[in-house]
Amino acid sequence: MDIAERTQALALKIRKQKDSIETEEATKNAFVMPFISTVLGYDVFNPAEVIPEFTADVGTKRGEKIDYAVAHDGKIQLLIEVKKVNDPLRLEHASQLFRYFAVTNTRIAILTNGEVYQFYTDLDAPNRMDAKPFLVLDFADLDETLLPELAKLTKESFDLDSVISAAGELKYIGQLKRVLAAQFKEPEDEWVRFLTTRVYEGFFTQRVREQFVPLVVKATRQFLNEQVNDRLKNALGGPDAYVSVSKDVVETEPTREEASVPIDASDEIVTTEEEVEGYRIVRAIVCSEVPVSRVVARDAKTYCGVLLDDNNRKPIARLWLNRSKKYLGVFDENKIETRIPIADVQDIYGYADHLRKTVARYLVKAPQAEPVGDVISSSGPVLAG
Repeated sequence: MDIAERTQALALKIRKQKDSIETEEATKNAFVMPFISTVLGYDVFNPAEVIPEFTADVGTKRGEKIDYAVAHDGKIQLLIEVKKVNDPLRLEHASQLFRYFAVTNTRIAILTNGEVYQFYTDLDAPNRMDAKPFLVLDFADLDETLLPELAKLTKESFDLDSVISAAGELKYIGQLKRVLAAQFKEPEDEWVRFLTTRVYEGFFTQRVREQFVPLVVKATRQFLNEQVNDRLKNALGGPDAYVSVSKDVVETEPTREEASVPIDASDEIVTTEEEVEGYRIVRAIVCSEVPVSRVVARDAKTYCGVLLDDNNRKPIARLWLNRSKKYLGVFDENKIETRIPIADVQDIYGYADHLRKTVARYLVKAPQAEPVGDVISSSGPVLAG
């Protein structure tokens, strides 16, 4: 597996197991050792490569231990300090890393709780660990742009000079991205003022601020969605595709039309022959991956959903056929839906590979059964197989 596959596999393990981890030692065994061995490629059972409870006397501090030291070509290259998963990482947690950084030849120190990894070096002063990390890797929300830099710390591709030379840029880009993310989520007054004064000619009063805060939030979210839409259109549907963006489409709020359907109003939902035919086409396509009994359709007022295992967390496709312009809704690895225009239900066969890959992803990522939730937008009958 490449670095992306290895990190994704560990991210899945963390998501499944972190709620059952209660101690720092369990965090080391469950998450940190697999990170060192599986992701970075070092032999955790070889003391020439990975040294647990690494000790180096520091001035009057005697017998202090760092959780792990990782060696490459006989030299200590990485120092790793571990805290319990779910515990927030604070600078005071890194006191031993600060001391050890100064008395060893290492240039990279890592503070982690098993899910978030903060990487430090000595950009500000030689042989003195910086107060801010140059790279933050969060397995709950992996940033794939960071993986090439992480690969430079693996046993097979170790390139310390390249990591250090890129650290300055990574440090500030990472900080800028986190600042922007915070502003998009909950904008500060300065950010609101900055944008407002470029579109509003009056004075920036408290009343104007209150008026523009929700507008800034809405505008930034729409801007981000439009950027994602453009990329997905180019990748999947061309310029005519309609893309519905959601972090997890099965957990989004229902549309106004869908929300207006009473829970017991199944007689208002009409399953058309075209929807039945579309469901059968999807089922015929993915039967190469799973038994047809595992492919279930749920009809809603505005679309017909096709699910794996009758589980709304495993959407295979959505059939938007009860309209003049028809769409096939397909899903990517983040469960973001892309609606692709189709002229006829038979056009679904043209996206067979994508549908099969969607099912295959669920089989790899979820080998054990997941709890079945309710489809937010569905209150209609389940189609017969």
